[in-house]
Amino acid sequence: MEMTSLGSTEPTLACETRGLRKRFGSTVAVDGLDLRVPQGMLYGFLGPNGAGKTTSIRLLSGLLKPDQGEVMIQGISVIREPAAAKRPLAYVPDDPVLYGKLRPMEYLEFVSALWSLPATESQPRAEELLQTLGLWEKRDDYLETFSRGMKQKMALAGALVHAPTVMLLDEPLTGLDAAAARLVKDILLDFVRRGGTVVLTTHILDVAERLAERIGIITSGRLAAEGTLDELRQRAGETGGTLEDVFLRVTSATPPELPA
Repeated sequence: MEMTSLGSTEPTLACETRGLRKRFGSTVAVDGLDLRVPQGMLYGFLGPNGAGKTTSIRLLSGLLKPDQGEVMIQGISVIREPAAAKRPLAYVPDDPVLYGKLRPMEYLEFVSALWSLPATESQPRAEELLQTLGLWEKRDDYLETFSRGMKQKMALAGALVHAPTVMLLDEPLTGLDAAAARLVKDILLDFVRRGGTVVLTTHILDVAERLAERIGIITSGRLAAEGTLDELRQRAGETGGTLEDVFLRVTSATPPELPA
């Protein structure tokens, strides 16, 4: 629990933004975002389409430069010390682009080389990831032949190969069947149990409700609500409600009327 009284200690933060702003032309995508994600948890980052989720994740990863504000990964500024801040970081976009002419091991060797990992360290880790993610039998196939779900799992393997401690995942369950989605969720929960931090965006609210320890809901580029599910229920006046009930209340949305 975060403590603020005299003599208490602040939690160690995996990710933090302060006054983060990003504009694309006349459109404000992120508008003064203040986000604090404690280390060692799975954090659900939710919002309607166009709310600024993906832009925020890209700002956290250092792929985008903010117009204003600060981004910190484990206390290191992404803006002032990008190489050091990105070292513990892994990012998986909602539509990962892989090198289609590479095979799985070749791709993981390439990613490992980018992180300057020695082969003696990266090769056994790559093999373990392919086996864990159910891709070992496809190790001789080119990535261009992979389905959307298999590419999603391959991108996750690439993200994990350098042993990050913070993962930023944008819709990681897109294109996965039920068995693959369950496998990925188990991997993420194990990652958190080992002390890692996951920031995950998803439109599947049931997933966030089951997995996330804390949830942030963003609307119009701003954090509209943040806390545990119980805390969000209290603030939204939805005692006992589902995350969907809370989400709709916070975002001022209403479900479509069903036909009589």
